[in-house]
Amino acid sequence: MKDIVNLFGNISLSKKIAAAITEMGFEEPSPIQNQTIPLVLAGNDVLGQAQTGTGKTAAFGIPIMEKISETKQIQALVLTPTRELAIQVAEELSKIGKFKRIKTLPIYGGQAIERQIRSLKLGVQVVVGTPGRLLDHIRRNTIKLDHVKMLVLDEADEMLDMGFIDDLENILQHVPAERQTLLFSATMPAEIMSLANKYMKDRVTVTISKEQLTVPLIDQIYYETRDKLDGLCRVLDSETVGRVIIFCRTKKGVDDLVVSLSTRGYISDGLHGDLSQTQRDRVMKKFRDGKLDILIATDVAARGLDIEHITHVVNFDIPQDPESYVHRIGRTGRAGKKGVAITFIQPREYRQLKLIEKEAKTRILRRQLPSPADILERQTELIKVQLTKTIARGSFDAYSGIVAELAADYDPIDLAAAALKLFQEGYKEQADSEKAQFGNTGAEPGMVRLFINAGRAQKIQPQDIVRTIAEEADIEGSIIGVINIYDKFTFVEVPENVAERVLSVMNKNTIKGYRINIELAKGR
Repeated sequence: MKDIVNLFGNISLSKKIAAAITEMGFEEPSPIQNQTIPLVLAGNDVLGQAQTGTGKTAAFGIPIMEKISETKQIQALVLTPTRELAIQVAEELSKIGKFKRIKTLPIYGGQAIERQIRSLKLGVQVVVGTPGRLLDHIRRNTIKLDHVKMLVLDEADEMLDMGFIDDLENILQHVPAERQTLLFSATMPAEIMSLANKYMKDRVTVTISKEQLTVPLIDQIYYETRDKLDGLCRVLDSETVGRVIIFCRTKKGVDDLVVSLSTRGYISDGLHGDLSQTQRDRVMKKFRDGKLDILIATDVAARGLDIEHITHVVNFDIPQDPESYVHRIGRTGRAGKKGVAITFIQPREYRQLKLIEKEAKTRILRRQLPSPADILERQTELIKVQLTKTIARGSFDAYSGIVAELAADYDPIDLAAAALKLFQEGYKEQADSEKAQFGNTGAEPGMVRLFINAGRAQKIQPQDIVRTIAEEADIEGSIIGVINIYDKFTFVEVPENVAERVLSVMNKNTIKGYRINIELAKGR
């Protein structure tokens, strides 16, 4: 390999792959990545015992992207048990191979096979697929696996539980015998070991035990917003906060947020791996001495910090796994003190939040962002306190002359109120309520009308729509509006403030077992 650089822990990677994973927010390898990547790069078959959330996709994705060439032949095949996992893995591999001209294609049931055939004809280097749909392509002779040199069986025990073991054996007969095989499974039942013994050569076993997650007893809340910076400012201005740590995924994210908050008048500074020890010590001293209200950091940079009296931890970027979430929020609520953990998500990140809840066995409560009225009320209380302190201190003679001059024409109370309004107006403009631009969908005011490609022909009833949307989007069924069900499609109205979330979680979802598409309706 050319242009090797030592960037990912002690693992040597090419510049293109190193640049991609840095952009993705990886700063150092997780345990499974640290053990697996060098083995795969060296050409070993690897049997990995690891659960979801340990970073195993990158553990096989990084060496795959390093080893395959730009030649338009399928050189790596990844088998997954479900279409959701196939899509998720394909997305991550695409990001890892972003700066190499590597095309990754997910292949799964429920999507038009003709579209997949067209993509295959154009040429791809990596295929991520479910066994059933992959066998369909093999039978149709629309996929060529004779150049595959790396094969990955991901979540093999899940494929076993779903009855795919015969399909796997069938597929393996169509892949060259001279290949590198990687098998990952959370458990190792006898059938999986038998598969490994039959199809893997001189394998190396890597076992990663998932640590027990203990969530601290603090308030955990999340806000869903399309503009995280605006949402963060609202929360900072409406809550009583002491020391705050804000987590970003990347070094660039830290730097950008420091600039954005500083231009808005917040006293903040950043901490990440590019800082020298002197710079790091200077930032930490300011934070400990109370000269800094907000510390913005990456996960790695914040590791090992021991700072007392952190009132709030903010996940500006949602953590990539449950362990990171627990480590982050554990920095507040110490020594019996009250702490608050806040997570900001965009609609497409809702499922990741639910995964964190499930794996960490915790509950993260949804809240609405503070309104301009909430912020104004909080600001008013602060102004009263500041005015009282200013009067007690005196030393405002320079302004008395202005008031005395204007008092000849205006009521002093009006003058004071006008001064306070002037003080407030700039903030009110900043805190204007965000409003999603959905255009005219033909819905009632405050609602958004959505189109679903299923109706009476699929035996769908209103209660099916309400129950599914309420459960998947985590909203009250009572807020769902008018539902019109026709023979082959349905219209449903939902409030504007949850419309983007409903679109995100319901698209490609199922209602009564029927896979649906959902989109904005066109105005009537």
